[in-house]
Amino acid sequence: MSTKIQDYLQGILQIPEADINEALKLKETFKAPIEKVLLSMGKLDELQLVALYSDVYGAAEISSDTVALSSEKINQYLSDIDHDYLLRCDAIPIEANENILVLAIDQAEHWELYDYFRFINQKVTYQFTQSKNLALLKEEFELNWQSAKLMQNGQQFVADGEVERLKELAQGAPTVSFVNQLIQQGVKLGASDLHIEPVANKYRARYRVDGILHETDPIPQNLQLAVISRIKILSGMDIAEKRRPQDGKIETKANNVELDIRCSSLPLGQGESMVMRFLIKKAVQFNLADLGYEQDLADRIQADLKKTAGVILMTGPTGSGKTTSLYSYLNQLNGPEVKIITLEDPIEYQLDGINQVQVNSDIGFDFAKGLRSIVRQDPDVIMVGEIRDNETAKVALQSALTGHLVFSTVHTNDAATAYTRLLDLGVQEYLLNAALISILAQRLVRRLCSCALVKTESEIENLVNQYGLSPLVEKFIDDKVMIKSAVGCTKCNFTGFNGRVAILEYLPCNDEIMQLPKGEKFLLEAAKYMQSNDLRTLKQDGFLKAMKGQTTIEEVLRVAG
Repeated sequence: MSTKIQDYLQGILQIPEADINEALKLKETFKAPIEKVLLSMGKLDELQLVALYSDVYGAAEISSDTVALSSEKINQYLSDIDHDYLLRCDAIPIEANENILVLAIDQAEHWELYDYFRFINQKVTYQFTQSKNLALLKEEFELNWQSAKLMQNGQQFVADGEVERLKELAQGAPTVSFVNQLIQQGVKLGASDLHIEPVANKYRARYRVDGILHETDPIPQNLQLAVISRIKILSGMDIAEKRRPQDGKIETKANNVELDIRCSSLPLGQGESMVMRFLIKKAVQFNLADLGYEQDLADRIQADLKKTAGVILMTGPTGSGKTTSLYSYLNQLNGPEVKIITLEDPIEYQLDGINQVQVNSDIGFDFAKGLRSIVRQDPDVIMVGEIRDNETAKVALQSALTGHLVFSTVHTNDAATAYTRLLDLGVQEYLLNAALISILAQRLVRRLCSCALVKTESEIENLVNQYGLSPLVEKFIDDKVMIKSAVGCTKCNFTGFNGRVAILEYLPCNDEIMQLPKGEKFLLEAAKYMQSNDLRTLKQDGFLKAMKGQTTIEEVLRVAG
C-alpha cells in the first residue's frame, strides 16, 4: 500500500487502524488493492473511493453523464488499438485526439495496462469513476465499437461472428429502455407511424401524427445500431441482413394499450431506414358518423350494404383510412347468420366473429390464390385487402356475380378513376358494369381541436365567395356557416388539431354510369353526372366539413387540393 493512499485512508477518511489491518490480511487472499478490500468490507463507498483516487493521483472525477467515445472517433483514432484488451481491462475511452487518449477506470493498480500504452507509444491520461458508471460506459463503448466496424464495411455486411454480439447489444438495458420509450411516446401522441432514418451522420426520429410528420429528439449515436437491431429482433427480421428490404410485426403493450406494430426496413446509402406503423385496436371506430360520413352519404352506403351481391370499392392512397371504413361496413353486417371472410396483408385488427386470413407471398399464397380458396368456404361476405393484379380483380368480380357481397380497395385518386385502373388491369368493361355496386374515394383531414375559433362574418363571406361555396351552402348547410381557424392548446399539443376525419367521394355504379362509355371521356362524363346528382367531390366534401367547423379550408386544400 502506498504511503499516500494510507495517509488518505487514515487521515482524510479516518478509517480505524483495526479495519486497515484486517484489510491488509485479506489483501493477499483477494489479490486486490487494499482500498478495494475496504470497499468490499463496507468500510468505504464508491464515492469515497473515486475521491481517493482523484486526490492521490491528481486525476479528475468523471460524472455520470460522461459518454464513451463515438463511433466516428473510434474509426479515426483507435484503429491500431486492441479494443478487446481495453474491455478486458475495464478501461473505457471517453476522449481522443491525435496526441492523447483519455481513459475511464475504476481502480489504480492497472500496471499491465500502463505498460501496454507505453509499449505502443500512446500518450494516455486516466480519469476515475464509480464502478456502476464504468459499466454503463463499457456497454456504450461496445455499441459504438460495433457501429464503427460496420461503418468501415460500408454498413452492408455483418460478419457471422458479430451476429450474436449484435443480439447481445440489442438486449442491453439502454437499448431496451430507449426502444420502449419510442413506442410509448408514439402511443401517447396518437401517432400512426414512427420513422427512423439516417440523415447527415445521425439517425433522426419522426412521428406521424394526424398525417403530419413531427421530428423528435435524434437517436443517440451510441444507440443507433442497437436500436435498429432491437427492432429487427422484436419484429422477426434477419438482424444480419442489411442489403435487402425486410418486413416484420411486433405485438406488444404500451401505456396499457394493446397494439400491433408493422415494421419495414429499407437499406439506404448511409444506413437503414426503419418505419414502424402503430395499429391500436381500440382506435377503430365503427360508427360512420364518427368517421366523418355525412348523413346523405351514410344513407347511400346503408342501402348498398343491404344488397346481397356485388362489389363495393374503396379508393385512396396508403394511410387514407380505407381499411377502417371497410371494417365499419363489415361490423354492420356481422352476425350469427352471416359468414364473413377477409383476406388481408397484413391483418390490421382482430374482429370478433369474422374469419380473417393473412396473405403470405413468401409461400406463394397471394391475394388471387387466397381469394380462390376462400370462395370455396361458402362465405356470404368477402373482403379482399387490395386488388393489385388482373387475376385478383377477375376473381373478386366473378365472386360478386355468383352471389357474394365483396369489399376491396384500389389505389386511385378519385372514385371514377377506379374504372380506368381496373380496365388497365385487363378487366372487361362488361364485368365491371355487371359487378360493381359503388365506388368511394377517401382521404383523411385533421379535425380541429376544441380550442378553434370561429372566423368573423366578413372573413367567412370572403372565403365562401373565394372558393365558390355558395352552391354547397344552399344544398347542404341548414345552419349558420361556421368556418374556423386553428389555434392550439395543451390538449392538441399546440397544433390546433386533434384527430382526423374522413372526406369522401361517392360514385354509384347505376344504370346511368353503366351506359357511359369507359373511354377517354369517361372521367369527364362521370364528373358531370356527379354534379347534376348532388354528389360531392373529395374537395367539396372537405369544404362542407370546413363550413361545419370540423376542419379548416387550408387543411382541405392540403389533402385534396
